Amino acid sequence: MTINVIEVPKEIQLIVDALDDKRAKDITVLDLRKVSESLDYFIVATGESSLQLSALEDSVKMKLKDEGVLPKGVEGPPNRWLLMDYVNAVVHIMSPEARDFYDLESLWADAERLEVVPN
Repeated sequence: MTINVIEVPKEIQLIVDALDDKRAKDITVLDLRKVSESLDYFIVATGESSLQLSALEDSVKMKLKDEGVLPKGVEGPPNRWLLMDYVNAVVHIMSPEARDFYDLESLWADAERLEVVPN
């Protein structure tokens, strides 16, 4: 699997920063543009409790809202897996158990992993 360090879209950087602000674990950015016709980026992160999952969701929403970007939709039980659809980016905030079970990184193993350093 290839990990590239490139300049990422502002929206992706903001999402990573928002997740990092609330101490998300194992933030992974997958560039799906070469392996999917309908998806651009997945950002996957782990929250270790229901309270942290909710805080991560709120942090992403607020940071992007401050830039005038609202989610197209938010789905999922907040104590296990939240999916936030920002059209170009889909954010998956998962409990450790859900992340292990669904293993999105393996499902999208052909996608490039991007190294996005939080600001």
